[in-house]
Amino acid sequence: MTTPTPPAKFGLAQPVRRIEDPRLLRGNGCYVADITRPNLLHAYVLRSPYAAARIVNIDIQDARNAPGVHAIYTGADIKAAGLGTLGCVLPMKNIDGTPRHDPPRPALAQDFVRHVGDPVAFVVATTEDFARDAAELIMVDYDPRDAVADLAHAQAAGAPQVWPDAAQNRCFTWAIGDSAATAAEFAQAAHITTLTVINNRCVVASMEARAALAEWHDGRCTLTANTQGGWSIRAILAGQVFNMPAENLRVITPDVGGGFGMKGFAYPEQALVMLAARDLARPVRWVSSRSDAFLSDTHGRDNISTAELALDKNHNFLALRINTAANMGAYLSTFAPFVPTMAMSGVLAGVYGFRAIHAQVAGFYTHTVPVDAYRGAGRPEANYLAERLIDTAATELGVDRAELRRINMIPAAAMPYTTPTGRIYDSGEFVHVLDAALARADWHNFSARRAISEAAGKKRGIGLAYYMEATGGQPTERADIRFADDGYVDVYVGTQSTGQGHETAYMMLTADRLGIAPDRIRIRQGDTDASPTGGGTGGARSLYSEGTAIAATATTIIARGTTAAADALEAAAEDIVFSQGNFTIAGTDRSINILTLAADLRAKASADPRTQTLDAAETIKLQAHTYPNGCHIAELELDPETGAFTLQSYLVVDDVGRAINPMIVAGQVHGGVAQGFGQAVTERTSYDAGGQLLAGSFMDYALPRAADLPDIDVQLIEVPCTTNPLGVKGAGEAGTVGSPPAIINALVDALGGRAIDMPATPEAVWRVLNQAAA
Repeated sequence: MTTPTPPAKFGLAQPVRRIEDPRLLRGNGCYVADITRPNLLHAYVLRSPYAAARIVNIDIQDARNAPGVHAIYTGADIKAAGLGTLGCVLPMKNIDGTPRHDPPRPALAQDFVRHVGDPVAFVVATTEDFARDAAELIMVDYDPRDAVADLAHAQAAGAPQVWPDAAQNRCFTWAIGDSAATAAEFAQAAHITTLTVINNRCVVASMEARAALAEWHDGRCTLTANTQGGWSIRAILAGQVFNMPAENLRVITPDVGGGFGMKGFAYPEQALVMLAARDLARPVRWVSSRSDAFLSDTHGRDNISTAELALDKNHNFLALRINTAANMGAYLSTFAPFVPTMAMSGVLAGVYGFRAIHAQVAGFYTHTVPVDAYRGAGRPEANYLAERLIDTAATELGVDRAELRRINMIPAAAMPYTTPTGRIYDSGEFVHVLDAALARADWHNFSARRAISEAAGKKRGIGLAYYMEATGGQPTERADIRFADDGYVDVYVGTQSTGQGHETAYMMLTADRLGIAPDRIRIRQGDTDASPTGGGTGGARSLYSEGTAIAATATTIIARGTTAAADALEAAAEDIVFSQGNFTIAGTDRSINILTLAADLRAKASADPRTQTLDAAETIKLQAHTYPNGCHIAELELDPETGAFTLQSYLVVDDVGRAINPMIVAGQVHGGVAQGFGQAVTERTSYDAGGQLLAGSFMDYALPRAADLPDIDVQLIEVPCTTNPLGVKGAGEAGTVGSPPAIINALVDALGGRAIDMPATPEAVWRVLNQAAA
């Protein structure tokens, strides 16, 4: 039997350029704002200019009569339509077992507005300009109230209340760890270091703003939106808001220009376009402006934490005790309470052998944009706190920062290792990674470089941070591999690329497992009809989860193919071997290619439906998290006259397990470091006392630029994960987790040990220097 010439084996761990890039770079991507429909209507959201106010009256008469207007919705219309609210889906109780406070979040404000940007009215017209012009004619009579926008102030007695039934603005109080054991370790400590840090609020600012388009046919809605996975959003919108079966809502996600967590949640605008499209029997689209994004996209971080580190006389870490206040904003977003509690606590131990840990977290409301997961989601906050605390302890004790870490690191021989918060690290060679980073950064010769800077009137600092991250997310994932009639292989996945390079990684894995030429593989994503289940993308879970599902599905295909090939080649199944895309009778040259076999089976199935094809789908259950880790070292030079500083070098030595594509891993780390630099140095989400967002555009909110960063040196040390067959660990968030503490530790070193909070702008640095001089 003749067969096609098999492709050369397509190996993993190769720096393959991303296959999706040519399409995107040539402008051939398809985003929600690119999609149009016949008779498409456009929507605009009128938002509250007040952070706290009672809505006395809304007059829409003039707006309703404006040119091109088809409908205007207010909170009263939402209530009359019987729509449910957008609630938090995370189950969580207070320390005493009582339920946390769960406020209602209607798609449009009813009676009260609780942050600047709270949606008040939804205008639908023939063009976006008509909708915006009509919105300006809506007269809203507000009764303004006192607002609280600052997390520290929100907790104070007598502070304005965001919700009348949430005393002192408290949403929840949560704890983890053994408080008694922790107290006992502190009681015998030879030294205790205490530090309070602020983890500043961030605006996500993805390249592509949010958008949604809805259309109804025969009682079924199709929502096209830029999500990080349509399945959870479908469950919320169908189940909580519209009270309809999930199968009556199809969510399609085309290309997505950045997500970083923010596009993983359900938003009011998605519900509003669905309602308007149903009422008007026409497709309705809403596209966010950048101003909308600042006022309506979930923000990230915004915590204040006090931590205590107990050490014995030999500088061994005994215990860690943490108290965190977390800003939730005005409402509870989809997963918001998870971030400062379960997500943050997962890596509090870091890579160190603490005997005991106790952490308590309180969530508070403020009259600000809701906060939810942002790249790293709790893990950057935990690592920043711990790594700043360790540097502070080293300064107080007069010991080397790197050596203090080394003597307290969990040894590789201790794996698997259970932390005091119950996490099980399956693998890790932390001392090896640390030493490799110190050597590559020439850590021990830093004093010579500092002397050169000082001779030029500058200050120089070096800082390190060793991070630990826990990645995983949704506990199941599905892959569906189908052999199409046109000779291609379609791989349907339950994750959603937002720019990470999923298509390339999944193509590489499929090609490697099935021996199929890469250019014959198509990755299909973003359609809840085509893939009935999916965990979406978040928590750096995609390759770990979807890759494992693809591998499991490939195994099923090879098993089916072995049986079918035995029949086609008239041999016993146990004599068939599979290699590089061919099923071969062992010891002979008789074989059949997998694509030829698949085509033969599909042809037979068209005549006899009982014929089993090679198409297969598998759903896998994730049994454990992965724990990527690594060392970041930043070196900077500071001008004491201006407070401005430049990063002279930046090094990352990472353990992300086996790297399917090291080039993609390095790219993800580069992006993460840039975002971490932004939080550490430039990004200030500033509200005034009345809840007005002062940094509401790129004129005021400073994202990092390419010139702010040096070439980022990324080195990989592979320590395979033992809890998944691929040996991979999540890599998408790692850069964001390690960079803020490394940069701030370097800056504190340049400042002679004087503390500074993020963002460490030149003004803030200058003030620290001049206060010290005074």
